[in-house]
Amino acid sequence: MDVRVQGTVAPDPFLSAAALLETEYELSRPVDVQIRENPDERTWAAHYEDRHVLNISRQAATSVMARELALHEFAHMARYEQRHASHIQSTEEALFLALAGKSVERRKLSHCYQIANHMKDIYADDITLDLAPATKLIDFFAAKLADALADRPAEDDRPDSRLETPGADPEITAVNAAFALGLVERHGLVDRSHRLYDLAGAAAADAPAVDLSGFKERFKSLGDEPSESEYRKALVDVTRAYATAE
Repeated sequence: MDVRVQGTVAPDPFLSAAALLETEYELSRPVDVQIRENPDERTWAAHYEDRHVLNISRQAATSVMARELALHEFAHMARYEQRHASHIQSTEEALFLALAGKSVERRKLSHCYQIANHMKDIYADDITLDLAPATKLIDFFAAKLADALADRPAEDDRPDSRLETPGADPEITAVNAAFALGLVERHGLVDRSHRLYDLAGAAAADAPAVDLSGFKERFKSLGDEPSESEYRKALVDVTRAYATAE
């Protein structure tokens, strides 16, 4: 696996993540790691005919989560090369099918894209959790949900957000909590006494229109190898469930 780190950061976390991935998977394309200066810019993977690109902020690249974040994005690259249904399905197509003829708030539409990313993340994390300990990831989820709950925005000041960012809209925070619970239950990582469950309960209380248990089950029960039509239906259904909830 050819990993090329572009920027003045230590390459060790990225090389370590690549070595972990290579114990079970191969990437046929090289990976360019591009360091971004904006600390608020999320980590994401991009795919091209001749390479993959891991975009990551300098803050994330030098954090204690650097290896885990890199491994997660490498897992997305592996799913893309596998042509896994979750990584070749057009999000725009699924949202069009789910929301055709419906009036949806701009913030909820933005959240639908985030939910689609969660669906992809489930399949990437099926790889990462098979290769590396889950402790840091679980602590990361708990810390970010706690931050979001502690920094609730005012009713008329609700920025769009991902799980990684505090101050989330209460409704997407509840879905984020459902995603975290769905993932840990899918892999049997924690028991019901873990603080994630208390945090998720608080998030659900803030967003009564969101069926936290229902979304958790949707994430948890995704099939390992869905056909393209099966995955499209799952994405359409979860999008419609969120966008039309009142």
